[in-house]
Amino acid sequence: MRQRSLLCLVTAGLLAVSGCTVERHWGGSSAPAGSGQAKVGLVTKTETNPYFVELRNAASAAAQAQGAEFMALAGQFDGDNDGQVRAIENMVQQGVTTILITPNSSTGVLAAIERARQAGVMVIALDTATDPADAVDATYATDNVAAGRQQGAYVKAALAGSAPKVIMIDGTAGSTVDTYRHNGFLEGIGLRDGDPAIVGRDNANGDQSIAQQKMENLLQRSTDLNAVYTMNEPTARGAYAALQARGLRILMGSIDGGCQGVQNVRDGQYAATVMQFPRKMAEEGVAAAVRYAKTGQKPSGFIDTGSVVITDRPMPGVPSQDTTWGLQNCWGTK
Repeated sequence: MRQRSLLCLVTAGLLAVSGCTVERHWGGSSAPAGSGQAKVGLVTKTETNPYFVELRNAASAAAQAQGAEFMALAGQFDGDNDGQVRAIENMVQQGVTTILITPNSSTGVLAAIERARQAGVMVIALDTATDPADAVDATYATDNVAAGRQQGAYVKAALAGSAPKVIMIDGTAGSTVDTYRHNGFLEGIGLRDGDPAIVGRDNANGDQSIAQQKMENLLQRSTDLNAVYTMNEPTARGAYAALQARGLRILMGSIDGGCQGVQNVRDGQYAATVMQFPRKMAEEGVAAAVRYAKTGQKPSGFIDTGSVVITDRPMPGVPSQDTTWGLQNCWGTK
């Protein structure tokens, strides 16, 4: 950061004469909405999950293309609410005009979001809705109930009339993404929580290693199953490793649609994945931030960025695309 003369701090009059501004670590100055200068902060759940890496890269590229200043911070792990609260507070201090956030918990960062909005910062949720939804100005995300329903409908069709015996590897408890996908899957396959057809379930926080461990534990209790629900593709890879170690080939679906996940489907690790489009979320979020900085106008409500089933084993009644299309369009990056 370049140093400013201490004379810039003497009086408001001197500030007006000298034209000094407060330098931020990204090289810009604080600018209110309507000034024309967008300063966008992105807070993701983690820095390492490929999905959030893509979200960050897409947002950074979109900001650069539109002349907006950009910074990105993240929690240390999926569920790190305190880390996200610190990130929000840091960004407000740095003078952002908009914060884009994928909240670890749908309720865990609400107070920090409210303080940011009271300070004049527009806050948009990406990927993960808050609870209540109007805790942010708008949400750009996959309709996760619909994505879960698509996975469930595919698995039901692929079972071809066999009664389901399902293990469910969920995400992070308390997250709207986890809840909506879980509920959507059950709706799609035609089950309810507590149904004896659900032979086991556990949370893996979207982490591959945890998912493998949780699946191994569940398989010690019973291997009498014919389907596996996974909340995302790292979870699916972990579950697949546990199944493979026991020599089990079980019908499994997932959600994400990253290039690695589509390749996993092509390689037969799981039968289908539901592709979502984080690049679109990031680009639309940044575009909204630029409009807000120029005009003060804010988007509102939930904006669905879409989802598509990817499989090389299409099922009647379940619209889908094959893995060739998936590899060309994974996460909207190609």
